[in-house]
Amino acid sequence: MGLGYTLAYRFKITPWVKAGRVFGNQIETLIDPFDAPPGEVLDIGCGTGDHAIEMARRGWQVTGIDTVQLALDKARSKARKAGVDVRFMHADATDLEHAVGRGYHLVLDVGCYHGLSDHARVAYAENVTTVTEPHATLLMFAFGPGHRGPLPRGVSRSDVERTFEKWKLVSDVDADTTGMPGPLKKADPRWFRLVKR
Repeated sequence: MGLGYTLAYRFKITPWVKAGRVFGNQIETLIDPFDAPPGEVLDIGCGTGDHAIEMARRGWQVTGIDTVQLALDKARSKARKAGVDVRFMHADATDLEHAVGRGYHLVLDVGCYHGLSDHARVAYAENVTTVTEPHATLLMFAFGPGHRGPLPRGVSRSDVERTFEKWKLVSDVDADTTGMPGPLKKADPRWFRLVKR
């Protein structure tokens, strides 16, 4: 998937960027009920940084990771213009600890996990478990399972529960598709919220 995303950013074929702005409002709604004071947040697959920047504005200490350097460069530029401090790093979601350290209270994933292979999903879950604090929250946006050409294959609730054995799935809700492009609306977009046991 890395090469595909690199080419997509280079040729400006990035429909998820517009869709991600729509999701930003939903993230705020999903985080507020936690009633947790801001702490360390890890934004996995941060892309051009919109969510990481918003979290920094809300008082979180944010690390955003992605494998596409062009996206990270844009994210750094946006953060400078927004006047917020976000640590953006070139790192792989399946090899986190050496890159980002430990101590995260919240992990945000808007569309990374659902595009990974089965093997990569297991490594992702192990890494997220390693770098997070007890009772940390993982907030993940994903499409439902299906074959959609170039779109990610998605995940089901049972896929998530099986892979994240050391986490409890506390909510699985439909994403608001208002303003999303047609093909994305049909992909059964969902928000999964998990809490580390």
